[in-house]
Amino acid sequence: MALIDTKPKGQRNLAGIENYSKFWQKDSKNDGDVDMNNRKSEYTSVVNGYYDGATDLYEYGWGQNFHFARYYPGEGFHQALARHEHYLAHSMQLKPKMRVLDVGCGVGGPAREIARFAGVEIVGLNNNEYQIARAEKYTKKAGLQDQVSFVKGDFMKLEEQFGPNSFDAVYAIEATCHAPEWEGVYGEIYKVLKPGGIFGVYEWCMTDAFDASNPEHKRIQHGIEVGDGIPEMRPIAAARKALKTVGFEILQEADLADQGDKIPWYYPLAGDLRQCQTVWDLFMCWRMTWVGATVTQTTVKVLETVGLAPKGTHDVGEQLKIAAEALVTGGQAKLFTPMMHFVCKKKEAAK
Repeated sequence: MALIDTKPKGQRNLAGIENYSKFWQKDSKNDGDVDMNNRKSEYTSVVNGYYDGATDLYEYGWGQNFHFARYYPGEGFHQALARHEHYLAHSMQLKPKMRVLDVGCGVGGPAREIARFAGVEIVGLNNNEYQIARAEKYTKKAGLQDQVSFVKGDFMKLEEQFGPNSFDAVYAIEATCHAPEWEGVYGEIYKVLKPGGIFGVYEWCMTDAFDASNPEHKRIQHGIEVGDGIPEMRPIAAARKALKTVGFEILQEADLADQGDKIPWYYPLAGDLRQCQTVWDLFMCWRMTWVGATVTQTTVKVLETVGLAPKGTHDVGEQLKIAAEALVTGGQAKLFTPMMHFVCKKKEAAK
């Protein structure tokens, strides 16, 4: 595919891309509560500005499934992503014909895979118009348009959009970290689930090893936030507490990034060619090396200069480089997990 899609498939907020980096101070030591509260109050602008600029770069470097995964020896990159999605569907015990909500669906890669795997009917929610247009295009090409649909909406207003007790199950894959607060988004998910319904999530969290008073830990946290469009990175304990606060019963929980795997979840992001399992993995992983990232960013800068890429796209790409370093460093130090896995249940209806 082209590095930057210039065809009119959904509108992008060009000003949002250009102004994205203004929501953060460059140095974590100077990024304070005022900045964080501003990001929380303007979370839709923060997230949309980020994905309007980053989506094409994500697709070029990662594919249509915007998430991490565990890897086993001999297992290819895309195979691992699919298995990670299958595991979520299996842990939630999804059954054919269930109506399922995908909160923060990206361009629909996981929704299409889970729909095929579990036979469920999925509604993908996304507040980014550009990603929805691409999701609809890919879904039609896959022949799944009667099984997977997409709507534009705010995950902090789910009940308003869908009504109470609307879904048999809800899942979120590395998406609800973009919410200004977990109680808000988890509470909305609770409302739209039917009584006895299941919520499954892969959550981005700082681990129990994170120390907010440690400058290096704060630098890593700040790098993840600014590089990935996240208003505030929060600890595992906060996610657990939020789920219980809104009424969920936690059935399962595990940090899948800390299972003693020989191949770390962050190896593609680190550009570690030694860990690649297939020839395609080598090509994909090369894009994440210093050379590959330099080639990509140089190309983006040229496209931006001649008007074939929105202004600010190069800056978002630079933020992605910051994110990659912070994510890898955080993963190596076990300060961060992109796959804190919770499976939760809404209370049964009173008899």
